[in-house]
This record gives sequence, C-alpha cells and structure tokens, in this order.
Amino acid sequence: MMSPVKVEPVVNLHALVGEGPVWEESEQTLLFVDIMGKKIHRWNPTTNQITSCSTDAPVGFAVPARGGGYVAGVGRTFSAVDWSTGAVTSLVTVDDDKPQNRLNDGKVDPAGRLFAGTMGLEQSPGEVQRKQGSLFSVDSDLTLIQHLDQVDISNGLDWSSDGKLFFYVDSLKKTLDVFDYDVATGRMGTSPRRQLVQSAVCVTQFDSRRVVFELKDEEGLPDGLTLDADGKIWICCYNGWRVIQVDPHTGVRLQTVALPVSKTTSCCFGGPHYSDLYVTSASLGLSQSDLRVQTFAGATFRISGLGVKGRPPVEFGGNVLKKN
Repeated sequence: MMSPVKVEPVVNLHALVGEGPVWEESEQTLLFVDIMGKKIHRWNPTTNQITSCSTDAPVGFAVPARGGGYVAGVGRTFSAVDWSTGAVTSLVTVDDDKPQNRLNDGKVDPAGRLFAGTMGLEQSPGEVQRKQGSLFSVDSDLTLIQHLDQVDISNGLDWSSDGKLFFYVDSLKKTLDVFDYDVATGRMGTSPRRQLVQSAVCVTQFDSRRVVFELKDEEGLPDGLTLDADGKIWICCYNGWRVIQVDPHTGVRLQTVALPVSKTTSCCFGGPHYSDLYVTSASLGLSQSDLRVQTFAGATFRISGLGVKGRPPVEFGGNVLKKN
C-alpha cells in the first residue's frame, strides 16, 4: 500500500524568487538560488544547515561542475563559483546588445553541456518585455551556441533518458514544448529552416518543435520542470498553487499536487533514493494580505509519497576552477 502524499516546507528562507533546485549526490545536499535575493544556497537535510554565497546581480541558476565548484547564471553572464572562497568569476557573457536582459533557468544535458535562456526586463513578476530572450548552450570548452531567439521567458528544460528529446518551456506561451535532440552534437531538431553563423555563435530555428501540453488559465504559467525515472514530466505552475505530472507521449495530466503557496517555481528529485520531489517558490509580488495567507511563500518544499523516483543530475563537463 502506497503512503499518502505529504507536502512539507523544509527550507523556510522566504526567498524572493526561489529557483533552480539541484540535488548534489556527493554531498547529499540541495542546491538552489534566490534569483532576486542574489543568493546561491546549499541546504543539508541531515543537519538542517544552510550555507550561502552572494552574487552581485540576479542569479538564475547554479549547477555543479565536474572539476569542482559551480556554474551560475549571474545577470547575463555564465560564471564560475568557487564555494570555498565565495569568488564568482565571469566565463561567458550573452545578449551584449540587450543590457537589461538576464539569464533565467538552466540545466545540464546528458553529455555535460549547460543550457540556459535569457529574458527581458521584468516590469513586475511575470510581466516582461516580450521576445527579448534567447536559449543558449555552453560546452565544456566554453563554446557558446544560441539555439533560439524571440523568447519571452526562457524557463523549464530537461531531456529524455535516451537524450533524443528536449523539453522546454517559454512561460508566456503557456505550453510545454518538445524538440528532437541529438545528444552527440548538442543540436535541437532535425530540419533547420534558417542558420546564421556569426563568430562562435550559431542561431538556428527548427520546425521539429511541437506542443506536448498546454496549461489552463487557472493553472497559471508553466515554470521549472523535471523528468522522473519513468519519463513523466513534473511542471511547477507559477500562480497556480500546484505541481502537475504530465505524460509527454499522450499529453495527459496524471497527477496534481496542491501546495500552500501560489508561486511554485521549479522542482527536482532528491534524497537518498531520489524519491522526494523538492519544490522552490517565490514571495516577490505578493501583497501583505497574500503573505498573511501564504505564510510559507518563498520556502522550499519536500513532497514525499508520490510513488515515483527521479534521476541523478548531470554535472557541467568543464573544469571552471582551473588555474591559469
């Protein structure tokens, strides 16, 4: 008999925009960011201790690197983070022609490439300058590729276990989309319509993009996501008070888990057996009356009893802390 689903706040930092949770297998810790709080956090569930690193601009994501340290999206820059010293060093900067843009969600593909997208200036949470963002990838040698442009809010992303499908959210479209993916080359799609090469940057638009699932108005905006070991997709619904599980092959919603906060932002599986789903949330943009109701807004939640397991994350393939 399955245990009942349990939702509990485990890290109550009241983050402005909690985002990007990643389970660190080697340390058994949860890594996540507070975008507008300009902080990267690590939480140890065994000791309940939190350690943090500050950034000088909004930080969209942080992921572990194989050679040690982390790669974080700080402002418009992919940056190396040395946790032991707190040093944050620029690696690659994007969108030089759009200084008000910033990096948002990021994740590492099965081959160790880092994908992350940008978004335009936010007038208020969820309201941005339209079509200003792009989707980029950075290889282990720091080669930069631009895969998409004309993006509103580049958000949730993940790959199928065989690496043949890439799932992606541009939040204001309100859809979960999928592209064919070649994990050997890191390229999306099979039928390029337009390709423009400028220096080390390549922009390609593909006609392999298709809609997997569309959210209803009451479900809010699709935000961060993760795949479980069975290939099903868990999507956080910003302004929707929930996380949903979707079958990407049928487009059917399989489960809905309600949370006591409206702005769920991203999720990952973690814990000793990857059977717990960790969900970050935001408090930015809520009124005082909202905050009195949503006392855990900005907390990170643990959902147990789902009856599924996740997959270990992939580390970025580059050695970002190497000495010159």
